[in-house]
Amino acid sequence: MGDPIDRILEQWRRERPDLDLSAMGMFARLAQVMRIMEPRVERVFGRHGLRQGEFDVLAALRRSGPPYTLIPSELSAVLMMSRAGMTNRLDRLEAAGLVERSLDPADRRSFRVRLTGEGLRIIDETLTEHAANLALLASPLTAEDARALAEILGKLLDGPLGSSEDAGTR
Repeated sequence: MGDPIDRILEQWRRERPDLDLSAMGMFARLAQVMRIMEPRVERVFGRHGLRQGEFDVLAALRRSGPPYTLIPSELSAVLMMSRAGMTNRLDRLEAAGLVERSLDPADRRSFRVRLTGEGLRIIDETLTEHAANLALLASPLTAEDARALAEILGKLLDGPLGSSEDAGTR
């Protein structure tokens, strides 16, 4: 027989032949991929002194383009997280010298977050290694497989899964 998930599904099919368990197998494999992948991704971030959340903030600023500046509400929206959680990340990144906060000249009640030169250097180095790591992890797939998987996962996110009440609140 196949992998451990195939064995589990076979046991359930024997015990509950009345159920369609194909979705269970698919989601079990997605969860297994994420469990295996997560520490490998975190190791790359750790080598650059970052956690996943900090990488996400730096990456959002970097891909916003010069001058690599956003207001916290924009960052919260882009990263789908609470403003309180964003404040904690910004505090850590500012203490590390990777971002600067300054009053927003357009709205003195708000401030702007900008990548520092060191922040730009760190995110570029980390992103380069992260992209190579993800490419290695995806290397068993052909380019066609990868496109098909991305399309299929997009369909899942466009369906009930993506529209659930708690989507994007992690």
